[in-house]
Amino acid sequence: MTLADLGWTDDFAAAFGPHAAVGRQPARVTLPLKGFWEVTTPETARLGEATGKFLHVTAGPTDMPAVGDWVAMEPKPGDSTRALIHAVLPRRTKFSRQAAGEQVVEQVVAANVDTVFLISSLDGNFNLRRIERYLAAARASGAQPVVVLNKSDLTKQAADLRAEAEVIAGGVPVVVTSAIRRGGLQALAPWLRPRRTVAFLGSSGVGKSTLINEIVGTDVQFTQEIRAIDGKGRHTTTERELLVSPDGVLIIDTPGMRELQPWQAEEAVDNVFADVIALAGRCKFRDCTHGPEPGCAVQAALADGSLERPRWQSYLRLARENALAQRQTDRLLAQQTKSERKKATKQLRQRIDEKHGED
Repeated sequence: MTLADLGWTDDFAAAFGPHAAVGRQPARVTLPLKGFWEVTTPETARLGEATGKFLHVTAGPTDMPAVGDWVAMEPKPGDSTRALIHAVLPRRTKFSRQAAGEQVVEQVVAANVDTVFLISSLDGNFNLRRIERYLAAARASGAQPVVVLNKSDLTKQAADLRAEAEVIAGGVPVVVTSAIRRGGLQALAPWLRPRRTVAFLGSSGVGKSTLINEIVGTDVQFTQEIRAIDGKGRHTTTERELLVSPDGVLIIDTPGMRELQPWQAEEAVDNVFADVIALAGRCKFRDCTHGPEPGCAVQAALADGSLERPRWQSYLRLARENALAQRQTDRLLAQQTKSERKKATKQLRQRIDEKHGED
């Protein structure tokens, strides 16, 4: 195995230059752990820990290593299984969401991904509104999204459901798969290429782990059956992990997400709902609220059925969530800036007082 086999590119090599000059080594994060990270080189995998200096200069959790990241590390003296992480190289792409909970915090799910497979199953899990959310997050990541409708063996309406998904996908490829049917994974072949990183994302029970097991050719991921009582899946993947298939494809599996709120995805939401944005642009008044105003193109489309109400409501929810998160982020940033300014002013006054004292 070489660095290129792990996804190393000329851009990463250029960014790594200053670290190479001081004798550090590049490694890829293959498994985040609590306070540690498995970092992999062509020769071996080590348990990495952040140096104190690295922790001091990071702005927050977002700057810490995530699965798929490239880091500058050095073997820990006297321990062949450990490593010290000095820095995270600039990310080419990153799939982020707002972390679950009340605080407005970005959570990086995976980094440096080429293709994001957005998995939805053709059973009780099929939900166009959920697909829209995943599309918004994927478009914001910078990676190429692909909508994957899995478990085609469970329905005779796969073609119809695919057509429905294509309507909202806005040109994003929509493919149908089945891990238990012969040739059921052929639709993924265009993106499963050596040295390319693909991430599998979706809610619990959609079959991500089963698909990965078929691609890798062995049961590397534990799988469970869907609960018959409610058709919902159990969580099988508990950690984000990067695997290498026998064909050299770099695969990132992720836990099922009960909640997905795209992070700072205003432009991505507009792209996902380009049809809605185009309609709003045809309203008579530029400041139309899409309510009772005369000449509202959105309301006219809702009335004649050319815009489905669930899609309009889905757009409004995502737009409101994104706007609220942005306001909260701006407020937190303003508070942080104010606090830092006060601290700097206090330090300056102390220096002035000390100087006067010396005089």
